[in-house]
Amino acid sequence: MFPRRENEPEYALLNDAQSQPLNRYGKPIETVPENDPRRREDFVINDEPQEPVNPNRYKQHGFFFTADNCIACHACEAACSEKNDNPAHLAFRSVGFVEGGSYPDYRRINISMACNHCDNPVCLKGCPTRAYTKFAEYGAVLQDPDICFGCGYCTWVCPYNAPQLDPVKGQVSKCNMCVDRLEVGLKPACVSACLGKALEFGVIENLPEGREQAKTEIPGFPRTDITHPNIRFQQKRTLPRDMQRVDSMPLKYHKDERDGKFKPVLDPKEGFERKWSLKKLLGSHENAHIAFTLSAQAVMGAFVLLVLGNWFGVAPLQNLQQSQALLPLLLTMLGLMGFGMFKLNMHLGKPHRFYRGFYNLRLSPVSREIAGVTLFFIGLGGYTLFNLFSGGWARLVTNIMAAVGLFGVGFGGYFMYKLYRIPARPYWDHWHTGAAFTGTGLVLGSLLLAFAGLLFGQLSIVQGRLLAGLAAAGLLLEGIGLYFHYRSLGHSESEAAASFYEQGTTYGRSYWLRNLLLLTGILWAIFMAASGSVGGWAFGLLLVIALASSILGRAMFYVMVIPTTMPGAFFWKNKGFVEHAREAGLADMPQLGVVYERHHAFKLGELLQTIRETSMKEKLIQFRRIFTG
Repeated sequence: MFPRRENEPEYALLNDAQSQPLNRYGKPIETVPENDPRRREDFVINDEPQEPVNPNRYKQHGFFFTADNCIACHACEAACSEKNDNPAHLAFRSVGFVEGGSYPDYRRINISMACNHCDNPVCLKGCPTRAYTKFAEYGAVLQDPDICFGCGYCTWVCPYNAPQLDPVKGQVSKCNMCVDRLEVGLKPACVSACLGKALEFGVIENLPEGREQAKTEIPGFPRTDITHPNIRFQQKRTLPRDMQRVDSMPLKYHKDERDGKFKPVLDPKEGFERKWSLKKLLGSHENAHIAFTLSAQAVMGAFVLLVLGNWFGVAPLQNLQQSQALLPLLLTMLGLMGFGMFKLNMHLGKPHRFYRGFYNLRLSPVSREIAGVTLFFIGLGGYTLFNLFSGGWARLVTNIMAAVGLFGVGFGGYFMYKLYRIPARPYWDHWHTGAAFTGTGLVLGSLLLAFAGLLFGQLSIVQGRLLAGLAAAGLLLEGIGLYFHYRSLGHSESEAAASFYEQGTTYGRSYWLRNLLLLTGILWAIFMAASGSVGGWAFGLLLVIALASSILGRAMFYVMVIPTTMPGAFFWKNKGFVEHAREAGLADMPQLGVVYERHHAFKLGELLQTIRETSMKEKLIQFRRIFTG
């Protein structure tokens, strides 16, 4: 338990004599009913039980921030990092700012932000390993880094950038509300350290002494409807109509005169020049996701066409099912699927803990996707194995495994799409994501079947025309989704507008190249299906076009997403500066708080180096260090 000193200053002490019954979202402030048996239990912190003596232990607590008082001294950051022993590149609490106006009437608002311990913690629902818990004690959302396997999905779904993925250790950690201090009647470390009394803390909806307002948002704070965060604000100074961010995000906050609220709108900081940015596009941190989604969707598409074509008597697909190409095709599909799953697993911060991805099937779309894809892989493996045998029993088992695989495609494919429908990432939160994934499955799946037939001389003109038509349908579906997505982005007034801007400028030339490839692929596939020109050169050209379009499109899908998040400063929490520091070598200076991403990229290399250079005893020690982080 946190040791409380006898002479703690008054400003560091909790003092909530009374509280309201409901918060502004209509949820009870009491986290458990009065007759709940948990009220009589000890609260165990760091293996040390604490008797239930705090009268407000089972009330939702939260932060209160007075923007007019914050001077950006960063004392709250320093106190938090010291309390939690954070390295320089991590901060559970961060101070950013927005500014507006011009000399002599220049205004700036500093914003200090940590985890908001929300009523609806989407991090908890999204985490596949169940590393998060919403505690009845104080309403704190706590996270256990030892359970986390470093997928980072919680960092995607949180609108406030509260969970922090450590690129060195490969695990997430976050603000824990200083519950050990709360238990002994002390406010969190950041609040106690605040010089200007900008930060306060207590039972939510209680106004601190000397405050008049309890707003749910201020300029720069993301939308609150996703999670109902437990933070309140006071900001009384008059501000200009436009407040700019100083980080690299092309957003500013414009005052809507109808309701007086500041809303995110586009701020074209870098002009409107179209660029290629291919190195940035194809060197994304999310390349493992590109490899996994493309390979998985290709194999799933081919499997669905193969099985359903056989079941429903589609003669061209039945002929392929009965040809010599079947077994090599299935083995290729197994290899592609295994490759994609391996790449995704090695992308985890702690890949040896992959099995924890099944822990949260009740809530997490990631867990459900993992379960569905695993079930499909089992079905595909069984389908391949039992196609080696003949006889009635083999056909029966083969059909059972085919059904298992189809169920895995439906379940895993749906949640592969569903996990990207994230309100905190508006660029993804559109039905075009599902159209793109389905279209990719049709295109690459049909091409996979076509090349299996071509390589073994088993592809007839009828089969070729059917598969070319299916590829055309997939490309057309993706094109329709992109068109409606483009229109939706163009009319948006949120972070999606910034993604739309990036799409037309930073990646503008690459974007239109992908569109040209997509259109060319549609026309060429239709020509092949209509004319019967389905030779190896024709399918080879279509494959090149489709693969180039798919890889570029999927890379853009990951790099152009702009999340709702807190504004940073010029150096700190600025994506543009982080990228520059890594490219220029400034990340070698730990005081800048930037490190290279190495928890997944160097794990295999470190392992091989260990094998070559160390003795057996040292190997065992090094292996343990590598795989336990």
